[in-house]
Amino acid sequence: MNYTLHQLQIYLKISELQSITKASEALHLTQPAVSIQLKNFQDQFPIPLTEVVGRRLFITDFGKEIATAAEKILNQVHEINYRTLAYQGKLFGRLKISVVSTGKYVMPYFMSDFMRRHEGVELVMDVTNKSIVVQSLEKNEVDFALVSVLPEKLHVDRMELMPNKLFYVSDYDRTLPKSIIKRNLFENIPLIYREPGSATRNAMEGFVDRNNYTVVKKMELTSNEAVKQAVISGLGCSIMPLIGIKNALRNQDLKIVPIKGLPIITNWNLIWLKSKNLSPVAVAFLEYLGQNKHQIIAEHFEWIHDFN
Repeated sequence: MNYTLHQLQIYLKISELQSITKASEALHLTQPAVSIQLKNFQDQFPIPLTEVVGRRLFITDFGKEIATAAEKILNQVHEINYRTLAYQGKLFGRLKISVVSTGKYVMPYFMSDFMRRHEGVELVMDVTNKSIVVQSLEKNEVDFALVSVLPEKLHVDRMELMPNKLFYVSDYDRTLPKSIIKRNLFENIPLIYREPGSATRNAMEGFVDRNNYTVVKKMELTSNEAVKQAVISGLGCSIMPLIGIKNALRNQDLKIVPIKGLPIITNWNLIWLKSKNLSPVAVAFLEYLGQNKHQIIAEHFEWIHDFN
């Protein structure tokens, strides 16, 4: 057999996600490249690793055993690399972070220089909605989570990073009366929501309820990017985090509609369980943020203060 570590990594990701498309996205590879590597890997076994039923891909019982073996092999490879770096006196290990979907516009800027400084650190960052982020933290599957609203039932420590502002936005070409009654924005224009479990959706629903607005027409989409594109196309309006729409505002694809009580302002917080025994990598990352977060904000997020 001549399978490579790269093939093991690809196959393991396919087995985890049970989807070539999702695996290609997670690995930042093209779908054809992933399909070719899966075929090359499969060709080395006389028994099928996967099967397609309808349009869904399933892992066979034999394939599950190979996935378990692949995970063990890859973990041993990581261990070899880590021990080598430790022998050289370098920081090594994995840093696991779960990030709410809008946080993908924030977290990479707080990570990039740290990762460049420490080549022995491997980053595993999952981007999903708030409810899954909190579950990952509660199950101790990650070191840190990035959220804009603190979970109520977990005992966590936190480091506040930067403000998170949510504005009511419409497509740039939508004509609105100068003296429009704000209630009419919600009753007459479709309001586009994120999916249940999203912190942005919770903030929107809280604002609507506090003001006793009646939302007659609404839509639900499962990502911030999908909501943004829907608003740009004229399907409706939404209350959106400023951090994800900077370019759309500057390109005059979107515009902010002033409404009393907006923006909703929360804070991006990096949180971790109080009972968590932080790894040396996690401790080093917190120390790095404590020393550098203000500089990172000044370099990459000063523009936020242009919108109030």
